[in-house]
Amino acid sequence: MHQLRYLIKTYGCQMNERDSEIMAGQLDQLGYQATFSEADADLIVVNTCAVRKSAEDHALGYIGQLRQVKMERPEVTIAVAGCMAQEPGTIAWLTKHAPQVDVVFGTHNLHQLPELLERAEHSDEMIVDVWQSAGEVVEHLPSRRKDGVRAFVNIIYGCDKFCTYCIVPFTRGKERSREMQPIIAEVQALARQGFQDVTVLGQNVNSYGHDLDPARDLADLLRELEKIDGIRWLRYTTSHPRDFSQKLIDTIAASNKITRHVHLPVQAGSNPILKRMNRKYTKESYLDLIARVKSRIPDASLTTDIIVGFPGESEADFEQTLELVRTVRYDAAFTFIYSAREKTPAARWEGRDPVPPQVKKDRLNRLMELQYKISLEANQALIGRQQLVLVEGVSKKSARIWAGRTQSNKVVLIDRDPAVDLLDRFVPVRITGAKTFYLSGHISGRPLEGPEVRRIALPMAN
Repeated sequence: MHQLRYLIKTYGCQMNERDSEIMAGQLDQLGYQATFSEADADLIVVNTCAVRKSAEDHALGYIGQLRQVKMERPEVTIAVAGCMAQEPGTIAWLTKHAPQVDVVFGTHNLHQLPELLERAEHSDEMIVDVWQSAGEVVEHLPSRRKDGVRAFVNIIYGCDKFCTYCIVPFTRGKERSREMQPIIAEVQALARQGFQDVTVLGQNVNSYGHDLDPARDLADLLRELEKIDGIRWLRYTTSHPRDFSQKLIDTIAASNKITRHVHLPVQAGSNPILKRMNRKYTKESYLDLIARVKSRIPDASLTTDIIVGFPGESEADFEQTLELVRTVRYDAAFTFIYSAREKTPAARWEGRDPVPPQVKKDRLNRLMELQYKISLEANQALIGRQQLVLVEGVSKKSARIWAGRTQSNKVVLIDRDPAVDLLDRFVPVRITGAKTFYLSGHISGRPLEGPEVRRIALPMAN
């Protein structure tokens, strides 16, 4: 009997990666086997992202390439999932331009994948099942996680913030928190399986628990999770500055497990632009938050997201963003040129009050030049210090080098002895060199002892 195989191509954030793990778990239960190869796949799932136009373009390009696969092997089932399916106009585009697609479903009903595949098997037409609103949180779904000691755990779905540039509230729905006990049980199970570095996920992770009865918060949850034996590092993403409470700051400061990487997307440094973005904080309140973080967690690595070229952004507005970056001195910043997302208020403004493309590019270059300088200086300050590093794999630069990550999420390159397997181990490293995007160092002690790592194979294209 032919062994059915599947390939999942994932675009976007960690939430999408986690969704792909859940889809993979369901397919495992159906008897499928994972593969890296399109030529071997009986099922190809494209898990899409809609946050930025570039992610959409990449996903659409890949979907287009699958037409040739379908022509050569008509029996292959092609499914499109994720955020793009929730966007207005996507279904019509797929119907017109991608007849090779057999199944389309969204973010709210990925638990129905087995049923949708069954329907597709008995239909000659595209099966489209996209829920416009989310139902209750579905627990106890199977999962196939990636190799190693790192794992993602969803704690809240959706977003209620409605930033004027963001499509997420439309593609992911309203905020829905998981109950605390199922989360604790999931992390306990991960610890027993050898996972030691756990990241709790949400579109706005700081909103966790406000909709529960009784209400809880992220600090409450993290305090419970850090009690679990076997978990060495706890991370959380993504944060919203408006909800980053003093209680959470104090919880991180007092913890030996919650990592010192604090990601606080500012998006802009100008109050008029922040107001137009509907961020619901001011530059002044954001800087006050940063000061409180630095005061209680002086070793924190601070990172951010910044959008340039938002509709109506003047040169004076942009200069205020540069000044904020100089003041905060982020370890790193994820910088983006504004791209309009259909259905958002800012998409309408883009037509009336756009920033010229060349001005956007110039501002992005100026911002990156400033941030790269600050990032290099921040990394150089770590030379001579010892850092605990989780070794994640062999470097793409050389087979003689390990690549790992510190608790503060900095990449570290370490000389590799092929006779010593350090994969997924926590090792002390003395930092000896610094570049803009990574550190280098040498091992300065024995790997930490910990739970035996359970390695699993998860072929999944990314």
